[in-house]
Amino acid sequence: MFKRLVTGAVLGAALIGSQSLLAAEVTLRFGHLANEQNIWHQAAERFKELVEENSDGRIEVLLYPNEQLGNEMDLINSIQLGTADMTITGESLQNWAPKAAMMAVPYAFRDAEHLRQAVESEIGEQIEAQIAERANLVPLAWFERGPRELTSNRPIRHPDDLDGIRLRVPNVPLFVSTWEALGARPTPMAFSEVFTALQQNTIQAQENPLSLIESASFNEVQDYVNLTGHVRSWIYVVIGRNRLESMPEELQQIVREAAQEMQVYQAELFEEDQQRLEQALQERGMEFVEVDTEAFAEKARPAVEAALNDEQRELFDAIQNL
Repeated sequence: MFKRLVTGAVLGAALIGSQSLLAAEVTLRFGHLANEQNIWHQAAERFKELVEENSDGRIEVLLYPNEQLGNEMDLINSIQLGTADMTITGESLQNWAPKAAMMAVPYAFRDAEHLRQAVESEIGEQIEAQIAERANLVPLAWFERGPRELTSNRPIRHPDDLDGIRLRVPNVPLFVSTWEALGARPTPMAFSEVFTALQQNTIQAQENPLSLIESASFNEVQDYVNLTGHVRSWIYVVIGRNRLESMPEELQQIVREAAQEMQVYQAELFEEDQQRLEQALQERGMEFVEVDTEAFAEKARPAVEAALNDEQRELFDAIQNL
């Protein structure tokens, strides 16, 4: 009797184990660059939870934060090769889809609402369609990114206040030409060098989202956050088109619906985080300065338009006319 019970227990355990091994019909490998505390990763965790629950375990989502599967370009290439399945990516997509350049063009958007209107309009549909067609990636959801703001040791309210200020910019030609048009002296420099350069007065200003201003402790070497909002951008959560289309229709629908819920969840986290960042930087002594954004946008526009090709300029004009 005891032997039968033991045998039954062993068989039962083996059966449960085999069922668990067979439970997931699809495994999605989702890699990205953010760390575990970042709201992008928190949103990805929400996606995993929803997909696995709503598919009754037929889909398993494996998350790889901190560039565990490589940097942004590595991940895109891996998805195209079929060795990864999902990632979070932005204007790098313009390497395949030129319309994706709109995701980081200075003064393309007046404010967060203008950006949302563009992304959720025919303009966004055009960008997403080109990404799917040329990069073989399907955008499932989009996240707003914090606007880039200018920090300095004197208030900057108007382009005239720049007056040749030495300003660090990333090595992006459009950023260089835009700040030159605005009257600054832009200096491309690695991000890792910026704090020391500000400390030594090699440069006098820099521009980045509030999240990077906080994490880099720029409050220790800069007094003002000038609310230029010169680059408002968004980022997509994408999945390989071949991977998505290989799944049964009902599982594709579960993935798409979970992605939309993830988008709403991230938007809530983003709003809370932006408020927290502003308060934290003020508590550390930084003063927030309202600027004449229309004057900045008007003065920057010729340089911006000159950097765009015909296809991109048409899209830029459509955004301005929304």
